[in-house]
Amino acid sequence: MTDSKPKTPQLPQLPLDMALRALEERVLVTQAELATRTDAGEDVLRYLAEHGAPATRQAVAANPAAPAESNLLLADDLETDVRSTLARKIGRLFPGMLMAEKEHIRDLAVKTLEKLAADETARVRAVLAEEIKHHDCVPKPIVNQLARDVEAEVAAPIIEFSPLLNDEDLIEIVAAAETNAMLESVARRKGLGAKVSDAVVATSDTGAIATLLKNVSAEIRKRTLDQIVSQAAEIAEWHGPLVLRAELSHSAVRRIAAFAGEALLKTLANRNNLDKTTMELLEKKIEERRHRDITEDRAKEQEAAADVDRARRAGLLNDVFVTNAIATHRKETIVCALSVLSGVDHAIVRMILDSEGAKAVTALVWKAGLTMRTAFTLQTSVLKLSGDKLLPASRGIDFPLTKEEMCFQLSCFGVK
Repeated sequence: MTDSKPKTPQLPQLPLDMALRALEERVLVTQAELATRTDAGEDVLRYLAEHGAPATRQAVAANPAAPAESNLLLADDLETDVRSTLARKIGRLFPGMLMAEKEHIRDLAVKTLEKLAADETARVRAVLAEEIKHHDCVPKPIVNQLARDVEAEVAAPIIEFSPLLNDEDLIEIVAAAETNAMLESVARRKGLGAKVSDAVVATSDTGAIATLLKNVSAEIRKRTLDQIVSQAAEIAEWHGPLVLRAELSHSAVRRIAAFAGEALLKTLANRNNLDKTTMELLEKKIEERRHRDITEDRAKEQEAAADVDRARRAGLLNDVFVTNAIATHRKETIVCALSVLSGVDHAIVRMILDSEGAKAVTALVWKAGLTMRTAFTLQTSVLKLSGDKLLPASRGIDFPLTKEEMCFQLSCFGVK
C-alpha cells in the first residue's frame, strides 16, 4: 500500500557566505542607527566609537551625546571624514563643554581640541578654525597655533575674527605672513588698530592695502594714508577706496586729484571739509578730465572705424572679426562693426549693448548677418550674463527667436 501523503518541497539552502553577509549588513545598519541616537547610552556609543565601521564612527563623532572619552578617541581616527565631523561638533559645542561639572570632562574636551588643531590634514584644521573663530573661551595657545598655520584656509578665519588676538599678535602675523590671503584677513578685521594698519601698509602688498582701505572700521593714520597716496597713481584698485576715506588730509586730496578719474574727482568734491584752494583745484581737474575723456573717446572711435573699414574693404568683416574684437575687449570696435553690418546707428547699437538684454542683442546680431554663436559670445563676454539671463541657441546653432520676435526686439529701440 503506497503512502498518499504529499511530500514537502525542499527549498534551496542559503549559502553560508550570503547568510553571513546579510547578517553583517543588518548589524551595520543597527550600529549606524544607534550611533545617531542621543539616548543610546555612553557605553554603547563608546563601543561604537572603538569598534564601529567608518560610517558608524562618523555618526558617533557627530553625536552631541558621545562621551568625552569617545571624542578624544575619535580625534585619532584613521578616517579624515570622521575627524572632520568631530572637529565641527567639538568646535560648535566647546563653550558648553567647558561648563561641565566634572573637571576631567573639561580636560578631555581641551585635549580633543588640541589634537584636532594639530591634525595632519588641513581640512580637519580648517573645519575646526571655522567653528571656533568667534569663541573667546578657546585656550590662547590653540588660537595662536591656528592663526599661524601654513595653510591660509586654516589661518584666515582665526586671523580675521578671533577676539583673542591682540595688536601685538596681528603685527607678528603680518610680519610672518607668507600669503596674500593671510594679510587680507588681517586687513579685514573689524576695529583694526592704527599700529596694525601701519604694519599692513609696510608690506607694500597691493591686495592687502586695497582691502585695508575698504575696511571702514580700520583706523589709518593720516601720515599712513599720505604714504599710500604717494604710491597710488599706478595702482587703480586703490583709487576708489582711497577717495572714501574720511581721514584724508587736504594735501592728500590734492595729490589724488592729479591721477583720479572724473567720477572719483566728483566724489572728492562732495566732501564737506575741503578748503577753498582744494575745492577750486578739484573743479579744475574735473573739467580737464572731462575734456580729456571726450578726446580719448573720439580717438578710440576713429581707430575702431578705421579697423572696421579696412576689414570691410578686405571682405573680412564677419563673425571672426567680431569675436576677435570681443576676445581683446575692444568695445568700440564691436559697436562700430555691428553698426556697419546691421545699418543701425552707433548710438542705438551702444544702447542695445548697454541694456544687457539677451533678446535685443541676439536680434541685433541677426540683423547684422552674423551667427547665433557670436550672439551668445556677446552675451557671456560683453554683457557678462549668466544663468537664466542667457539666451542659448536653438538646436546648438540656430537663432532661438522667430523673425517676428527679433523685429519686435529691435523696434523697441526704434529700429525698423
